[in-house]
Amino acid sequence: MAAEPPVAEAEADLPDGQDIFYVCKKALESLKAKLKAGEEVSQDLVNELTFPEKLADDEVMVPVDMRGVGEEFDDVESMVEKLGPKGTAEAFVKARDYFEANKDKEPEDERPQPMTAAEWKKVLEEDFDEGEEEEDLLEDEEEFEEGEEDDDDAGDAEEAGAEEPAAKKAKTDKTE
Repeated sequence: MAAEPPVAEAEADLPDGQDIFYVCKKALESLKAKLKAGEEVSQDLVNELTFPEKLADDEVMVPVDMRGVGEEFDDVESMVEKLGPKGTAEAFVKARDYFEANKDKEPEDERPQPMTAAEWKKVLEEDFDEGEEEEDLLEDEEEFEEGEEDDDDAGDAEEAGAEEPAAKKAKTDKTE
Protein backbone atom coordinates (compact mmCIF):
# COMPACT_ATOMS: atom_id res chain seq x y z
CA MET A 1 0.00 0.00 0.00
CA ALA A 2 1.19 3.54 -0.63
CA ALA A 3 2.47 5.77 2.13
CA GLU A 4 -0.29 7.16 4.29
CA PRO A 5 -1.09 10.78 3.52
CA PRO A 6 -1.45 12.91 6.58
CA VAL A 7 -5.06 13.64 7.44
CA ALA A 8 -4.38 17.34 7.86
CA GLU A 9 -2.14 20.13 6.78
CA ALA A 10 -0.30 22.16 9.42
CA GLU A 11 -2.95 24.26 11.13
CA ALA A 12 -0.57 27.15 11.72
CA ASP A 13 -0.38 27.78 7.98
CA LEU A 14 -4.13 28.15 7.61
CA PRO A 15 -6.48 30.92 8.72
CA ASP A 16 -8.58 30.41 11.84
CA GLY A 17 -6.84 27.11 12.66
CA GLN A 18 -8.39 25.29 9.72
CA ASP A 19 -7.44 21.66 9.43
CA ILE A 20 -7.68 21.14 5.67
CA PHE A 21 -7.43 17.88 3.76
CA TYR A 22 -8.39 17.18 0.17
CA VAL A 23 -10.61 14.35 -1.03
CA CYS A 24 -11.79 13.15 -4.43
CA LYS A 25 -14.98 15.04 -5.28
CA LYS A 26 -16.44 12.16 -7.33
CA ALA A 27 -15.77 9.61 -4.56
CA LEU A 28 -17.20 11.97 -1.93
CA GLU A 29 -20.42 12.39 -3.93
CA SER A 30 -20.64 8.63 -4.41
CA LEU A 31 -20.14 8.06 -0.68
CA LYS A 32 -22.81 10.62 0.19
CA ALA A 33 -25.28 8.80 -2.07
CA LYS A 34 -24.38 5.40 -0.57
CA LEU A 35 -24.74 6.72 2.98
CA LYS A 36 -28.08 8.35 2.17
CA ALA A 37 -29.34 5.11 0.62
CA GLY A 38 -28.05 3.06 3.57
CA GLU A 39 -25.71 1.06 1.32
CA GLU A 40 -22.48 -0.55 2.44
CA VAL A 41 -19.33 1.55 2.16
CA SER A 42 -16.30 -0.36 0.95
CA GLN A 43 -12.69 0.20 1.96
CA ASP A 44 -11.89 0.64 -1.76
CA LEU A 45 -14.23 3.61 -2.00
CA VAL A 46 -12.69 5.18 1.12
CA ASN A 47 -9.25 4.67 -0.47
CA GLU A 48 -10.45 6.30 -3.69
CA LEU A 49 -11.68 9.22 -1.60
CA THR A 50 -8.46 9.76 0.33
CA PHE A 51 -5.54 8.35 -1.69
CA PRO A 52 -4.86 10.29 -4.89
CA GLU A 53 -2.16 7.91 -6.17
CA LYS A 54 -4.58 5.84 -8.25
CA LEU A 55 -6.68 8.78 -9.46
CA ALA A 56 -6.34 10.40 -12.87
CA ASP A 57 -4.24 13.56 -12.63
CA ASP A 58 -7.20 15.69 -13.74
CA GLU A 59 -9.58 14.28 -11.10
CA VAL A 60 -11.03 17.10 -8.96
CA MET A 61 -10.07 17.18 -5.29
CA VAL A 62 -12.12 19.30 -2.89
CA PRO A 63 -11.09 20.71 0.49
CA VAL A 64 -12.64 19.47 3.72
CA ASP A 65 -12.09 20.91 7.19
CA MET A 66 -11.26 18.06 9.54
CA ARG A 67 -12.41 20.09 12.56
CA GLY A 68 -15.89 18.98 11.48
CA VAL A 69 -15.01 15.38 12.39
CA GLY A 70 -14.92 16.18 16.10
CA GLU A 71 -11.66 14.38 16.89
CA GLU A 72 -8.12 14.28 15.54
CA PHE A 73 -6.51 11.39 13.69
CA ASP A 74 -2.89 11.01 12.61
CA ASP A 75 -3.79 9.51 9.25
CA VAL A 76 -6.58 7.90 7.26
CA GLU A 77 -5.52 4.40 8.31
CA SER A 78 -6.00 5.17 12.02
CA MET A 79 -9.33 6.78 11.19
CA VAL A 80 -10.53 3.65 9.36
CA GLU A 81 -9.19 1.46 12.17
CA LYS A 82 -11.25 3.33 14.76
CA LEU A 83 -14.36 4.28 12.74
CA GLY A 84 -14.50 1.61 10.04
CA PRO A 85 -15.07 2.44 6.36
CA LYS A 86 -18.62 3.72 6.88
CA GLY A 87 -17.66 5.88 9.88
CA THR A 88 -14.70 7.25 7.96
CA ALA A 89 -16.95 8.13 5.02
CA GLU A 90 -19.39 9.84 7.39
CA ALA A 91 -16.50 11.75 8.98
CA PHE A 92 -15.31 13.08 5.62
CA VAL A 93 -18.86 14.09 4.68
CA LYS A 94 -19.10 15.96 8.01
CA ALA A 95 -15.72 17.58 7.32
CA ARG A 96 -16.92 18.78 3.90
CA ASP A 97 -20.18 20.08 5.37
CA TYR A 98 -18.19 21.91 8.06
CA PHE A 99 -15.96 23.47 5.41
CA GLU A 100 -19.00 24.64 3.42
CA ALA A 101 -20.81 25.95 6.52
CA ASN A 102 -17.84 28.12 7.47
CA LYS A 103 -17.10 29.64 4.07
CA ASP A 104 -18.44 33.05 5.11
CA LYS A 105 -15.86 33.38 7.87
CA GLU A 106 -13.02 34.37 5.54
CA PRO A 107 -12.48 36.10 2.21
CA GLU A 108 -13.08 33.84 -0.80
CA ASP A 109 -9.57 34.45 -2.15
CA GLU A 110 -8.06 33.11 1.11
CA ARG A 111 -10.18 29.95 1.23
CA PRO A 112 -8.67 26.66 0.09
CA GLN A 113 -9.87 25.98 -3.45
CA PRO A 114 -10.48 22.71 -5.31
CA MET A 115 -7.43 21.36 -7.13
CA THR A 116 -6.56 18.47 -9.37
CA ALA A 117 -5.28 15.15 -8.09
CA ALA A 118 -1.91 15.98 -9.68
CA GLU A 119 -1.71 19.22 -7.66
CA TRP A 120 -2.70 17.43 -4.44
CA LYS A 121 -0.11 14.71 -5.06
CA LYS A 122 2.51 17.45 -5.42
CA VAL A 123 1.42 19.06 -2.12
CA LEU A 124 1.61 15.70 -0.34
CA GLU A 125 5.01 15.01 -1.88
CA GLU A 126 6.32 18.41 -0.77
CA ASP A 127 4.95 17.85 2.75
CA PHE A 128 6.56 14.41 2.80
CA ASP A 129 9.87 15.83 1.54
CA GLU A 130 9.76 18.59 4.16
CA GLY A 131 9.10 15.98 6.82
CA GLU A 132 12.08 13.96 5.62
CA GLU A 133 14.24 17.09 5.55
CA GLU A 134 13.20 17.91 9.11
CA GLU A 135 14.01 14.33 10.18
CA ASP A 136 17.37 14.55 8.41
CA LEU A 137 18.11 17.88 10.08
CA LEU A 138 17.24 16.46 13.48
CA GLU A 139 19.42 13.39 12.85
CA ASP A 140 22.28 15.61 11.62
CA GLU A 141 21.89 17.82 14.68
CA GLU A 142 21.97 14.79 16.98
CA GLU A 143 25.05 13.43 15.20
CA PHE A 144 26.70 16.84 15.40
CA GLU A 145 25.97 17.09 19.12
CA GLU A 146 27.34 13.59 19.68
CA GLY A 147 30.39 14.42 17.57
CA GLU A 148 30.79 17.70 19.43
CA GLU A 149 30.93 15.83 22.74
CA ASP A 150 33.58 13.52 21.29
CA ASP A 151 35.47 16.54 19.93
CA ASP A 152 35.28 18.21 23.33
CA ASP A 153 36.83 15.15 24.95
CA ALA A 154 39.49 15.02 22.27
CA GLY A 155 40.02 18.75 22.63
CA ASP A 156 40.45 18.37 26.38
CA ALA A 157 43.02 15.63 25.83
CA GLU A 158 44.81 17.74 23.22
CA GLU A 159 44.78 20.74 25.53
CA ALA A 160 46.08 18.61 28.39
CA GLY A 161 48.74 17.18 26.09
CA ALA A 162 49.68 20.65 24.92
CA GLU A 163 49.95 21.85 28.48
CA GLU A 164 52.15 18.96 29.63
CA PRO A 165 55.15 19.76 27.46
CA ALA A 166 54.85 23.40 28.39
CA ALA A 167 54.77 22.45 32.06
CA LYS A 168 57.75 20.11 31.65
CA LYS A 169 59.58 22.79 29.77
CA ALA A 170 58.84 25.24 32.52
CA LYS A 171 60.27 22.81 35.06
CA THR A 172 63.36 22.34 32.90
CA ASP A 173 63.73 26.10 32.61
CA LYS A 174 63.60 26.41 36.40
CA THR A 175 66.38 23.89 36.92
CA GLU A 176 68.74 25.76 34.67
